Parts: sequence; C-alpha cells; structure tokens
Amino acid sequence: MRKSVRYSTLAAAGLLAVSSLTACANDAASTTSTGSGGKGDGKGTKVKIMVGGLDKVIYMPAMLTQRLGYFDAEGLDVELLSEPAGVQAETALVSGQVQGAVGFYDHTLDLQTKGKSVESVVQFSQAPGEVEIVSKKAAGDIKSPKDFKGKKLGITGLGSSTDFLSKYLAVKNGVNVNEFTPVAVGAGQTFISALQKGSIDAGMTTDPTVATILDKKEGKVLLDMRTPEGSQQALGGPYPSSSLYMQTDWVNGHKDTVQKLVNAFVKTLKWMSTHSSAQIADKMPADYSQGNKLLYAAAIESTLPMFTDDGVMPKNGPETVEKVLKAFNPNIKNAKVDLSKTFTTEFAEKAKG
Repeated sequence: MRKSVRYSTLAAAGLLAVSSLTACANDAASTTSTGSGGKGDGKGTKVKIMVGGLDKVIYMPAMLTQRLGYFDAEGLDVELLSEPAGVQAETALVSGQVQGAVGFYDHTLDLQTKGKSVESVVQFSQAPGEVEIVSKKAAGDIKSPKDFKGKKLGITGLGSSTDFLSKYLAVKNGVNVNEFTPVAVGAGQTFISALQKGSIDAGMTTDPTVATILDKKEGKVLLDMRTPEGSQQALGGPYPSSSLYMQTDWVNGHKDTVQKLVNAFVKTLKWMSTHSSAQIADKMPADYSQGNKLLYAAAIESTLPMFTDDGVMPKNGPETVEKVLKAFNPNIKNAKVDLSKTFTTEFAEKAKG
C-alpha cells in the first residue's frame, strides 16, 4: 500500500516557492545520462532509450530506475536520452537511433497501420497522466470540451499523444477535428508562456507543468486524467499510456536484455508503490525540482495514481486506446489492428513472479 504525503493545496506549497519548475523540459531535451546516477561506467550490455521528456512525471520510472541503480544491478549500461515530445521518441526508435522508447502505448497502434511492428514490453501506467488546462483568460469561455470549437489548443507536438487525446475529447463532445487549432507548444516553460500570452486558450500537459500553472494561478483544470477514475470518466476505460516500447524484431532477437530491462522497471514500479512522493522526489535529480522540492513532490503526488505496480498491461486497456484512436484517426479507423502484436506481458509477468 502506497505511503502518501498529502498536500491541502498546491497554493500552500507555492508559498515556499523560490523558483519555478518550468525550465525542466528545455533543459532535459538537450541532456543525456548514462549508467548509475548519470555516470556510465561502460560495463554491462549497452542500451539506448529515448524518453519523451525525462523530467515529466509521467515518464519518471526511466530516470528513477537509473537513480535507484536497478539498471546496473541487472548488468545493463543504459543511456537515457530526451526529446520534448513522445512522437519524437517514436521517430528515434523507428529510425534505429535507439533500442527503446519511453512514451505512450498508443504509438504502437498508430505505427502498426504504417507497417511498423512495435510493442510495449512493460506498461508503466493505467491512465494518461494528462490534464487539460484552461488559461485564466479563457476560463469563462471553455467549460467543457464542447467549447473547443474555434479555440487554439496546446499540445506537445503534432502526432503526439496529447494531439490524439485532444482530438478524441473534441470529437466525443461534438467538435470536429477541423473546428479547432492544435498548437505545438511542448511542455514546461514553453507551454506556460503560450498560455500566458494567449497563443493557446487551453492545452494538454502533465506534471510538473500542471503544478506550476496552478501555483502561479495562470490556469484551471478542465479535465484531470491522472487517475484511473479520471481516465474512466474522460475516455471510458483504463488508458495505458507511458511504457517502454521497442521494435518487435529487436525484442525477439534480444530477449535476455529485454527481460533485464523489464526486471529493472518492475522493481522501480514496486518501489514507487511503497514510498511517498517526498521520498521519490529525493531520489530524482536536484534540478528537476527547480529549487522547490515541496511543489515538485506535490506534482508527483498528484500523478502517482496513474502508475501500475507490476508493469503488466491493464485489462481492457488496449481496447480503450483503440476506441479512442478510431474516433478520429482515419488510418486506424479504416484499418484492422492486431492488438495482440502491440504489447507483450511475457517479460512483466516473469519479472513480477
């Protein structure tokens, strides 16, 4: 059972703020870290993994696994690289720049329709971890996704999972995808700046960006999908999102290495389920908190419910993702997707056992 540290309001946490969390995404995009604690020793099997934003709480298991030393314990020399959006991590994977990508599971379905065989080998989450935030300027005009018509909606990147989910929420609520404007604004400070300047009326993002926006009172939550309950309400079921996915051919040819990777990640997920958000924050790189560890811990606390504790794909999760994508994505709507080829529980079940 998870030990929790509860915070009455993010505003209270903000009283101790000395700087914001918002520089993380831009900083993370240009950094790499290898081996335990960011210093590779060159030992063990080398694996490169691209993460769709190392500092994002939804992808926290990647850096946390490294910081806990679990990659090293499995005899792996893992290099973590970062791009600001999951779709860029996907591109790095299919082009062969890296062996794995930490991003949303939904990319595996989209890629299958494009002739690419990619599968999730360990599932970090059972909910998107995303929040639809409305700017304080537009709060009076946008009360639900029904009001997206004519609006500018922020997403991390075109073709990203935030793009997918924004389109689904619009279509589900009677707004066609050509009736609003998606704007690629990334995360962190670039997202917040777009919200402040009016470049976007609302947008989809994750913690720690959400925590910073609320702390600064620059926006309000329209939809919260950081919990299984929030996912059920907005999307109609569990929505497996953050995961480690890899090209199927590579998985089949390197099963021992994949098993070691999954072992390490499952250890981390179990560790997360028995430690508080403050304890987790203490393990992460100091610059991720940007001088305000209390606010950073609060951001982790808000997102913790999305994570699995065993890395196994949640029941009916792939079906929910397919339903969401079919609602607006013509490639998937008119294609036969073999869900069984988009994920495997082989490695997570073994790691759990």
